[in-house]
Amino acid sequence: MGEFTTKRNKLLAEQMIRAMEARNMEGFYAETKEEALNKALELIPEGSSISWGGSMSIQEIGLTKAVHEGNYEVYDRTDKTPEERRQIMLKAFDCDYYLASANAISEDGILVNIDGNANRVAAIAFGPRNVLMIVGMNKVVKTEADALSRAKNVAAPINAQRFGGTPCAVTGACSMCKSPSCICCQTLVTRFSKEPKRIKIILVNEELGF
Repeated sequence: MGEFTTKRNKLLAEQMIRAMEARNMEGFYAETKEEALNKALELIPEGSSISWGGSMSIQEIGLTKAVHEGNYEVYDRTDKTPEERRQIMLKAFDCDYYLASANAISEDGILVNIDGNANRVAAIAFGPRNVLMIVGMNKVVKTEADALSRAKNVAAPINAQRFGGTPCAVTGACSMCKSPSCICCQTLVTRFSKEPKRIKIILVNEELGF
């Protein structure tokens, strides 16, 4: 990020953190991936049970690698059979910390996530004792409507390139498909946390995820 972009992002993040607090969420700001990783590990007590969905952002800052190497109970569905994956996804609902990102976040602190299997949006909404999100400033938009649009028209078509099988993977644009491979089956809008500080968001002055 350039000098002036970094200055702007820091100022905007400070406003957003205040907006998150008004929504019973806890916000933090990190200027680099390394700072974000350190803050995340600072927030997660040793011995915690940890799981996650398909977030690229948590991988990009090195968080999944760090928890595997640390003193944590990790529920990781990577390279598992379909039944093993299901059991791990179910166990994730009772974990201490669920790691995630957001497909978009509005300047006033509303989170939008779009999902295919819905295990990720389900866990964000309910279950895990804490949800820790790593969100690059590239995902910040002005309003809730903009966040919904970004999730559907930007994040999903890019994410679909990893899997294929959907119209947006071919055209790059959402066609509101009903494909069996659809990755946009469920959309979650999180505007308030019923449990104070359950949702913790680290805004990062980096381009992370999709």
